[in-house]
Amino acid sequence: MFTGIIEEVGRISEAREGKLVIACSSLQDDLREGDSVAVNGVCLTITRFGSGYICAEIMPVTRRTTTLGSVYSGAKVNLERALRVGDRLGGHFVSGHVDGTERIISVRKEQNAVWMEISLAREFKQLLIPKGSITVDGISLTVADRTDAAFTVSLVGHTRLHTTLAGKSPGELVNIECDMIGKYILHSKELEARKHVLSMDTLRENGFAT
Repeated sequence: MFTGIIEEVGRISEAREGKLVIACSSLQDDLREGDSVAVNGVCLTITRFGSGYICAEIMPVTRRTTTLGSVYSGAKVNLERALRVGDRLGGHFVSGHVDGTERIISVRKEQNAVWMEISLAREFKQLLIPKGSITVDGISLTVADRTDAAFTVSLVGHTRLHTTLAGKSPGELVNIECDMIGKYILHSKELEARKHVLSMDTLRENGFAT
């Protein structure tokens, strides 16, 4: 479990099938082998670490469904250690299980803010609400606006200075994870709706058919 508050921006020093080695300065403090770290919002298991680096496994399904499949040596990545019981929850509950990748449509500046518009697949539409939470490349952000095909977030100065998003351009892909509370609510509503679907079995159970 994570919060979407980035602790450090690391740099990929080695990327090959099944493994990522990431250069970092302080994230390895208080880590143990087997711990979870979110890399651009993707929960990975730490297999080895030392002074100035961490090493993580990356599965084939992760390479296929997240941006980590195309990450390259030298690329910057957002890093966050797993939440500890008793920590401040500065962002929102983030599982590190990415829902998919979306494409940056536009980036524009307004005074001290930067607006970023990102595409939105139809299946995610019900999970985003204005002023709700969304995770983009591991960063907890607030949904400023949402249309049928896109959503918009505003990047404050701290986010631009301490994460990778300031270096992103239109056309680039980002990992997104929708708010897990919204996902559970939607799933619960879908299960409840199925209970009320009229069928011959339902009619028989209620004495209307034999």
